Amino acid sequence: MESFLPVLNAVDSFLWGAPLIVLLVGTGIMLTLRLSLIQVRRLPRALALILRAKNRGEGDVSSFKALCVALAATIGTGNIVGVATAVKVGGPGAIFWMWMAAFFGMATKYAEGLLAVKYRTTDERGEIAGGPMYYIRHGMGEKYRPLAGFFACAAVLVAFFGIGTFPQVNAIVDSAELSFGVPRLVTDIALTVLIAAITIGGLRSIAEVAARIIPFMAVLYVVISVGIIAMHIDGIPAAIGLILDGAFTGTAAAGGFAGSTIMMAMQNGIARGVFSNESGLGSAPIAAAAAKTKEPAEQGLISMTGTFIDTIIICTMTGLVLVLTGAWQSDTAGAAMTGAAFTGAYGHIGGALLTISLALFAFTTILGWNYYGERAILYLAGVRAILPYRLVFIALIACGAFLKLEAIWVLADIVNGLMAIPNLIALIALSGVVVHETRRYFEKLERGRRFMK
Repeated sequence: MESFLPVLNAVDSFLWGAPLIVLLVGTGIMLTLRLSLIQVRRLPRALALILRAKNRGEGDVSSFKALCVALAATIGTGNIVGVATAVKVGGPGAIFWMWMAAFFGMATKYAEGLLAVKYRTTDERGEIAGGPMYYIRHGMGEKYRPLAGFFACAAVLVAFFGIGTFPQVNAIVDSAELSFGVPRLVTDIALTVLIAAITIGGLRSIAEVAARIIPFMAVLYVVISVGIIAMHIDGIPAAIGLILDGAFTGTAAAGGFAGSTIMMAMQNGIARGVFSNESGLGSAPIAAAAAKTKEPAEQGLISMTGTFIDTIIICTMTGLVLVLTGAWQSDTAGAAMTGAAFTGAYGHIGGALLTISLALFAFTTILGWNYYGERAILYLAGVRAILPYRLVFIALIACGAFLKLEAIWVLADIVNGLMAIPNLIALIALSGVVVHETRRYFEKLERGRRFMK
């Protein structure tokens, strides 16, 4: 496989270069305009719905738990390692472009959540089934069935060989070994047993665990990050200035940082932002479809908050910590760069807290992507394929700690990109449906308010 590495690298560079980034961001801009800045005007209501949604419709889990499953998959190593990588290569200006990707990505995520609920169906066991493969097939028509199948195949490949397994397993075993001296084999066995116990229970088991871990790990990471930001509070104006200046002028710095152009800042910020929050990739609507709600637009609003939490809040925390502490100018990269910032602020306990955060982020990503892959295999082969899928997934977790083939990581990037293409085509084609449903929902709310008066 390694002999194909140059070819895979070329495909990866093309796929995650200008074409896909333009398509991703362009779709977000189009939806933002057609929905009249819904991510700004309706964000307060969206945040309120996270805990206040009535959960009266058909579905398998509450809207909150559906959001937690989606966040489980999106809040991962990208929030720590990905941000550090973007800032290392693209400079502080990459953070601004990460914000831009998230801003327009919120409109994309809204549309995904809405369509997921509108076109969802039930499987052979009576459980909810939904996501891009269903809104492509039922929304765009049967003639697009091959496109839906293409998306489902790509989703299974991502679950098996992409975001769902090897990168997360390696992040957990590496951090446990480096920070606490736990042997890789011991961590791998414990992780495999834990994942097996949870995933065999299906969506409700995954949602229950996600609903407990996600709020805790997000708050933990934000609190320790805010602590570092508070220690450097006088430097915040200069840090914001550096981010904005770097976004439009490029940055050059010492300490092993060769220099960054505006294009590097833009490309790395947007690519890492999209990779982190997954807006447009088509993964989150698979979880959104299972929410107990009668209103597609309501779940769209709740889904939209996932991008806000993932990137605007958590990724921003990482970015500010790196800039304020000066860690971005060091010779370190990735998790080591973020680790240096946390250790510099809190000593050894800072490194331990970061390790715990990284492990939790990676663990929940495994759970979320296990569910996504299962829904995709269900679409492709029916209920009989679920148990074999789960067994293969657990086996890949078991051996993931000992696989470090570079070609696998490049292949993972490629299949991630392949997921996005059919989903973005569907979002553009069904944007009229999204606009219609949105108007109907808010007109209904307005009539309700008038009646109450």
